[in-house]
Amino acid sequence: MRPNWRDLAELVRAPAALSVPGDVVAGAAAAGRLGPRTAGLAGSSVLLYWAGMAANDWADRELDAVERPERPIPSGRITPGTALGVAAGLTAAGVAVAGLAGGRKALAIAVPLAGAVWAYDLKLKNTPAGPAAMATCRALDVLLGASGGRLRKAAAPAATAFAHTYTVTALSRAEVHGASPEVPAATLVGTAVVAASAAVSRNRGWRALVPAGLVAWYARRYGEPQLRAFDKPSPENVRASVGAGILNLPTLQGALTARAGSPVAGVAVAAAAPLARQLSKRLSPT
Repeated sequence: MRPNWRDLAELVRAPAALSVPGDVVAGAAAAGRLGPRTAGLAGSSVLLYWAGMAANDWADRELDAVERPERPIPSGRITPGTALGVAAGLTAAGVAVAGLAGGRKALAIAVPLAGAVWAYDLKLKNTPAGPAAMATCRALDVLLGASGGRLRKAAAPAATAFAHTYTVTALSRAEVHGASPEVPAATLVGTAVVAASAAVSRNRGWRALVPAGLVAWYARRYGEPQLRAFDKPSPENVRASVGAGILNLPTLQGALTARAGSPVAGVAVAAAAPLARQLSKRLSPT
């Protein structure tokens, strides 16, 4: 029995993919490489993200049978072999698209990015290095957009993406059993630091207002669920915080893009956030 499209979309957390292209756009804007090739590199990053989600479920199939039996593999809607095949196929496609869109310089980042995704899923996720490993994937995604340009210019947005992703991943470890209040307290401080750093801009006039406004949107939409998790660190509140961190990442990416001198592109990136929230009502992003 072949899985239907909804089952596959659930396997790869389809709505969460809207949080991915903004990494590439922010990196490209910072490095002065924003252009037609950016769309191809963004497509590559989405494919690699979906590959990581499928590989994650394949690696966690036995644990999910106990903790999340409704997931596609333990529920029997998708076989482990199919999930592994989907993950491998999407990885190969993602790397190939990166090469077609950005040539050797893009491949020099896409291949390590693919390796980091699989290393996280298969080996590092449940170790102390897990949050840093996932955050590294996001940082490399930003650098993928900057490939072929001035990579040093993209170091700041890559570091910001790293810090944000670290907070989300740290929270995600408590999605099933809940957390102590110290966990959302620490991630909330991290979110404040991320927001403050992203708001700093050399732009003047209305160009400075765009990143500031987007950062404020990001801080509110991601900060409020963390405050609720701090007050009551139940699994439900922690999952809501993780979902907010994923779905509202485009607003942070938009702020970074606008700060780099591309305010229109920044607003376009941020527009993915409300769309992702609507889609998440049909399919869970976590």
